Amino acid sequence: MGRLAPSPTGWLHLGHARTFWEAHWHARAAGGRLLLRHDDLDRERCRPEFIAAAEEDLRWLGLDWDGPPLLQTARRSRHRVALERLHAARLLFPCLRSRRDVLEASSAPHEGGPDDEPIYPPAFRPPVDAATSPLGERISVNWRFRVPDGREIRFLDGAAGPQAAVAGRDFGDFLVWRKDDTPSYQLACAVDDAELGVTEVVRGEDLLRSTLRQLLLLEALGAPVPRYRHLPLVRDAGGNRLAKRHDALALRTLRARGTDPATLRAGFALDLGKHAE
Repeated sequence: MGRLAPSPTGWLHLGHARTFWEAHWHARAAGGRLLLRHDDLDRERCRPEFIAAAEEDLRWLGLDWDGPPLLQTARRSRHRVALERLHAARLLFPCLRSRRDVLEASSAPHEGGPDDEPIYPPAFRPPVDAATSPLGERISVNWRFRVPDGREIRFLDGAAGPQAAVAGRDFGDFLVWRKDDTPSYQLACAVDDAELGVTEVVRGEDLLRSTLRQLLLLEALGAPVPRYRHLPLVRDAGGNRLAKRHDALALRTLRARGTDPATLRAGFALDLGKHAE
């Protein structure tokens, strides 16, 4: 099973279209199912109009999916169950440090890019044998997953090839639940992909580092691991990665200009052939 997982924090652009088209192509070519899940965890930026627009844009592009669309926020109780399992296994610790504290720590180089977490300084961790505070009914502090320092995490990506990183050096302890009582992307995505039966994840190469974290969560939860395909990012004429502020390349803008979706699909198919060689 494949999945389309837009985050409804803005309008879909050409980069999203290419990724979702390839996810759709792989699922259908294998005779598999495809689900649509809106990853709507960002309370401040997610809006109903972006959800409706994403579904409209995907249909215009010629994509379909099986079953009704899902909202990630509707699965919060499942995320909480996973959090409690990780907590019971003593794999988490509460974090009172701010992002600024972590960024300013001399031993905390930045990890993978502007959207990635800084490496959490080991000096900020509680000792492994320290008593773990209870989660509480409502969570008001950040909770982090303690990575196994020095362990090399590997996986074979279907598009980017072999991947490897060392926990504690290339990426650090990461958030699994936020102080506003919201699950992190890493936890929610890992839990949902596993429990919904997703066997192939197609997404952008900017999320390669996220996959390493999610592999640790899946292992800790005893959950199945999907195959991954991380695609090269679509960039504008200046070489900058597309963002949701690129209105000129938003699908709704292309639709308004009379762009033929069949032409877009043909271009995506050509790209697929190139990076499959």
